[in-house]
Amino acid sequence: MLNQSVSGINEKHFLAHYNPGEYPRPSVTVDIVLFTVADVKGDNYRKLSEKELRILLIKRGRHPFIGQWALPGGFVNPEETVGEAASRELAEEAGVSGGYLEQLYTFSKPKRDPRTWVISCAHMALIDSERLNLRAGSDADDARWFVVKTENKGNNIKLLLSNEDTDLTAVVETRSDASEMRIIENNGLAFDHSEIIACAINRLRARLEHTDLAFSLVGEKFTLTQLQQVYEAILGKPLYKAAFRRKVKSLVTETDEYTQKGGHRPSQIFIRRNS
Repeated sequence: MLNQSVSGINEKHFLAHYNPGEYPRPSVTVDIVLFTVADVKGDNYRKLSEKELRILLIKRGRHPFIGQWALPGGFVNPEETVGEAASRELAEEAGVSGGYLEQLYTFSKPKRDPRTWVISCAHMALIDSERLNLRAGSDADDARWFVVKTENKGNNIKLLLSNEDTDLTAVVETRSDASEMRIIENNGLAFDHSEIIACAINRLRARLEHTDLAFSLVGEKFTLTQLQQVYEAILGKPLYKAAFRRKVKSLVTETDEYTQKGGHRPSQIFIRRNS
């Protein structure tokens, strides 16, 4: 029955008299870990460019943590989903649209935000470096790419984030359950964003083993060397060429095209194989 009642009160009457302030309500935000893999600048045109993993950070122009670096993000509006909010914030704060976007984890530790009770639904995004149109949003002083490097010691992951004039570091204790993560040391990152970044790096590396996620970080056409460089930049270690090519053989399709750039031997071009 559509008009069922409890103690003589039906649902319409209940909703009309419901007090949403009866229970404390958190604010909800989205924070986005946006990764790209870009060429390392070099002077030797005869040598293939190496690649590095980068992450986008925003320099905060407002309190709290004014002047510190944070992930792009913001509050979720009442009329949108968290996924829609993440897409909107990427466009507003970083000028990024499209690309791969997935929900990462919900960070809800008490007092994670000094302003009020705030729950963050973090996302991970990937974009090919050739599609970037970077800009800073209205509440940010600057938007910059930071090179990402990590050092692992037991359960701890040390984050080393750097660009031409800024170095940021953090040490995060990681567990299989992200809710058990803990910041051991933090220098220059706002809120609990070092936890979110560590969680995203672990997720990205784990997904490489069983998915074709790395293809979101290369162009439509690529060489196998370029694809291997993407894997190496994410994992932070070199891979054996023969073993890597066996691993990705079922994921790529060769074309009749070859690279035309001078200075080194032409390489065959591949595309992502359709599922």
